[in-house]
Amino acid sequence: MLDLALSLNAPLARLTLNRPERRNAMNAAMWRGLVEVCAEIESRDDIAAVIVAGAGGHFCSGADIAEFDAAFADLPAARAYLGAIEAGLEALAALDRPTLACIEGSAIGGGLAVALACDLRFASEDAHLAIPPAKLGLLYGPVETRMLVEAVGPAVAKDLLFSARRVPPDEALRIGLVTRLAPASAVAREVEAYGHSLAGLSDASIRGAKKAVRAARRGEAAALRALVETAAMSPDFREGRRAFAEKRTPRFGA
Repeated sequence: MLDLALSLNAPLARLTLNRPERRNAMNAAMWRGLVEVCAEIESRDDIAAVIVAGAGGHFCSGADIAEFDAAFADLPAARAYLGAIEAGLEALAALDRPTLACIEGSAIGGGLAVALACDLRFASEDAHLAIPPAKLGLLYGPVETRMLVEAVGPAVAKDLLFSARRVPPDEALRIGLVTRLAPASAVAREVEAYGHSLAGLSDASIRGAKKAVRAARRGEAAALRALVETAAMSPDFREGRRAFAEKRTPRFGA
């Protein structure tokens, strides 16, 4: 799919939102395509992390408003369109590898939701961040709202949704809307360096940690305990112990 460009160059995958002429606004085909792209990434054992970025200097300006007349023509159409958004975001959030959003330029509305579906969000110091449904008479969708509340808490989420205001990047870092800030000239390099740093660690541990955080957040104590027990019996843990005792770098997955 040209509007979602996937590059698989182990140990990293790069998913590029590729509509620079529209500041990478997400159309319905792109929302649906997220499900297929995530499945393709999960089929590759050699991918340690996924970088999600936008083409042409912007991350994503949101859902493509040019489609709204058709998408919201009636209730069945609206349900189908909103369902595609939900499925795409859930697929990205559930991806079993670490996902790193590289936010340059605009990340607005549905575009910021794509970033929120990622595990970590690296933003440039001049990024434009906002959630503007209140300016359109819409509501942020159920998946987007849940992810926003998980990131910043209910009170701050209400502020951002009520006001539709632009969030300065330094405030976004403070409230947890983004994870790290970097100069515009360096943010892409920082994301790539972080992704490569994960490749030398235990892939099983990192994937397990992602599942464990989700289980902890949902209060799923039995599932969390099972994940910890599985790790304790794993080949990676045995190799990690041996490497520590022998004072060498572990060779996970060897």
